[in-house]
Amino acid sequence: VPALVAGEMAFTSGQLPVAGGALKFKGKLGREISLEDGYQAARLCAVNCLGALAGVLGSLDRVEQIVKVTGFVASAEGFTEQPKVVNGASELLEAVFGEKGKHARSAVGVAELPLGAPVEVEIIARFR
Repeated sequence: VPALVAGEMAFTSGQLPVAGGALKFKGKLGREISLEDGYQAARLCAVNCLGALAGVLGSLDRVEQIVKVTGFVASAEGFTEQPKVVNGASELLEAVFGEKGKHARSAVGVAELPLGAPVEVEIIARFR
């Protein structure tokens, strides 16, 4: 499922940089994907997470706090800029929610992601 509610917390599944039913970015950071494109991919992942949250909450107005963001970055050997990539998601969430968008975060380099995506993002949010 794209997102699930448990108590006062909502959890999204990992979201890929998909728009219009198609993967918009493909490849690994540090090889086929530039840092800027990785940032934009993470931003798109966060947009998709927000869509999943809205789907289970009915409205993003119910979000009290973005608690945690986890970003997975498909990384070529030697690529160590995962936090800069995941900033694309974090900065979008702070722009949308202000103080409520500040969150704990992990940015993890991985060998491969589904469909050859460069980034996957998941969110945990507290809501009312």
